[in-house]
Amino acid sequence: MSEKASKTETHVRTVSTEDDSLYSVRRADDVLLANLGYKSEFRREFSLFETIAFAFSIMGVVASVTSTYSFGLFSGDNSALPSGSSGGHVGMVFGWLIPCLFVMPIAASMAELASAMPTSAGLYYFSAKLAPPKYAALASWITGWANITGQVTLVCSIDFTCAQMITTALAVGSDGAITLGSGPTFGILLAILFTHGIVCSAATSVLARLNIFYVIVNIGTTFAAIIALLVCSKNNGQRVSTAYAFTMFENNTGWANNGWAFLLAFTAPMWTLTGYDSAAHIAEETAGAARAAPIAILTGVGLTASLGWLLYIAASYATFSVAEIIQTDLPLPMGQLFLNTLGKRGMLALWSLIIVVQYVTGAAQGVDASRVVFAFARDNALPGSRWWKKMNPYTQTPVNAAWLVMVLSGVCGVLGFSEAALSSLAGAAVVGLYTSYAVPIFLRITSGRDKLVPGPFSLGRWYIPIGIVAVSWVAFIVVLLLFPSGSAPTAKTMNYAVVIVMAVFIFASFSWVVSARKWFHGPIKTVEGDQGSSAPSSIVEKRHEE
Repeated sequence: MSEKASKTETHVRTVSTEDDSLYSVRRADDVLLANLGYKSEFRREFSLFETIAFAFSIMGVVASVTSTYSFGLFSGDNSALPSGSSGGHVGMVFGWLIPCLFVMPIAASMAELASAMPTSAGLYYFSAKLAPPKYAALASWITGWANITGQVTLVCSIDFTCAQMITTALAVGSDGAITLGSGPTFGILLAILFTHGIVCSAATSVLARLNIFYVIVNIGTTFAAIIALLVCSKNNGQRVSTAYAFTMFENNTGWANNGWAFLLAFTAPMWTLTGYDSAAHIAEETAGAARAAPIAILTGVGLTASLGWLLYIAASYATFSVAEIIQTDLPLPMGQLFLNTLGKRGMLALWSLIIVVQYVTGAAQGVDASRVVFAFARDNALPGSRWWKKMNPYTQTPVNAAWLVMVLSGVCGVLGFSEAALSSLAGAAVVGLYTSYAVPIFLRITSGRDKLVPGPFSLGRWYIPIGIVAVSWVAFIVVLLLFPSGSAPTAKTMNYAVVIVMAVFIFASFSWVVSARKWFHGPIKTVEGDQGSSAPSSIVEKRHEE
């Protein structure tokens, strides 16, 4: 046999071995999913790296920091303030760091659950299996509606901010000649949602490959922003001292208590550090999901928290005058910071990349939300479930669910005609998502202590203290997010997040009492488990008492 033929045969044998190994992994995934009660309907095209990229990209660190620079930080007269006004430079630096430390226990607890039960149903499935049998359906119902509320409103918040970024670029590029109001901004939102509907309708293989581009542009733009702020602020003499950047405290919120004013800075990282449950929601599209999902959750949160902190430190150094940023006419105050530091051309160049990051963040979040809608509909929990659980025969993805998310996000976008309502929408997204995070974690450390059969990733005996910290932090941050940012709120400055959250809560409660309790019994089985598989016993074992 010739050397060339020998190499060809070796290559074919290697490829064949790799294919067999991948098939075995996917087969084990399908067996585990069957034991969880669901038939495998997706193509498992997401690799470990692509799953990590998805979980990281959905948080869009540089775009999210740009978006949340002024979140929850309005004084009594509704003047838009940057995060510096809620603790000044201390608020920027430590207002980001402290919440990130408390989000990690939440991510770790969620990673353990996703490893044990890798299904697109995710959080509401976890709640159903960990709750006492008598309350399993109710726990699943509450968690599912809270998660869907957060998912859809988050899509709207991300895409509306993307529209604001575009209007900011137009205003800067035209030297203020083009100033678009709420109507045109809403129109841009609808255009973004339409294109995202097309992207989210693509096949899983396409979505998986796109995430490689997402993570490259995301990380690259973040580092570009950090370096640009530090270098350019030094060159133009606007960089503050290290002592000033880390210790200067200001309170312009209207609240007399400085401690409370500082706490308001926590809203920015909490909005950014959401959506990492996405790794669980694409578990049915992931090869080796029980291992990949927890790694993606922890890596995504850790990387976002670290890069976000570095970016806020750079922003603190570059914030020479808080007062000047307060007085900006731009839709997003961070745009004024870039303009002051980089000049018009530099700002527009970097801003264009940030718009791309925000756009792909919205696309990733749209995919995440569509999987939640599909899964909830698969369990017949949504009005019109038979439509939303349909899989497109060509792409083998829930196209109907994706377009439902876009339509609902467009409806939520009407709130953008009110600045207070739009800010409240973002708060409602965080409240909805973190409530859905906390419920299964709380059940894990209470009624579900003996019900979970751990997957490859486990917290071991530390799951109780970690879970207590996670649930306690969510309880605290939800209350914080429902407070008005100013001490004397008016109709225009009120935080309407509580209204949005309560509207969904009342709807879900009313529908449960009147109807759903009679027919919704939690996750339903679409297939019986394959007990005869050669998969590891930890996978084949029946995981929960029905």
